[in-house]
Amino acid sequence: MSGISIDLMSINNTTVIIRLLLAVILGGIIGLERGRSGRPAGLRTHILVCLGATIAMMTNQFVFESFGTSDPTRMAAQVISGIGFLGAGTILVTGRHQVKGLTTAAGLWATACMGLAIGIGFYLAAICACVLIVFATVVLHKLDNYMLSKSKILDVYIEFDNTASISSVFETIKSMMASIETIEMVKPSYNGTASAAAIMTLKLKQKKIRLEVIARLSTIQGVSFAEEI
Repeated sequence: MSGISIDLMSINNTTVIIRLLLAVILGGIIGLERGRSGRPAGLRTHILVCLGATIAMMTNQFVFESFGTSDPTRMAAQVISGIGFLGAGTILVTGRHQVKGLTTAAGLWATACMGLAIGIGFYLAAICACVLIVFATVVLHKLDNYMLSKSKILDVYIEFDNTASISSVFETIKSMMASIETIEMVKPSYNGTASAAAIMTLKLKQKKIRLEVIARLSTIQGVSFAEEI
């Protein structure tokens, strides 16, 4: 048993194949969930990131074992910092000041780290990391949405046909036992004919009226568009 364990930790034909296959499997598991969620970085991207990190780490170990002159952590450090450019490409800030893609970017970074663990033969950490990454992106996502639906804080984006309708919005919010915590006037991004737009953070007295607030705001004369963000 000790011989097998030591063999799996060194670079040879068997461990190269095992590590590359493991990178494809574990990276694919994470990428499959992202792809099913409609994210731009899906199955292939996560597999390639994990494979690339694994190859980099195996190459580093191979040079160290063969020549004894390489720093076994140098390439790993470059992978961790270099993956940032790919993660940054998945983060978008919409015209309504919504930030999207943070989870995907974090998932790519974690997948790269998982690939490094595979590449150096830290199999247990890589498998456990895969399970926990999937848990965070699937289970905790549902929990996050549930907690958000129960929150008394509501962020809304509203576009107006004319500035006179802003006062009507304030009155409607007041009538629904809600208060405006913050308000920011922004450039309209949905309706080309809208003259003004605002992002508001509302504090509701009752959690159950979230959908009612959006519905009521949409019916106000002069409001061309309203949505929760």
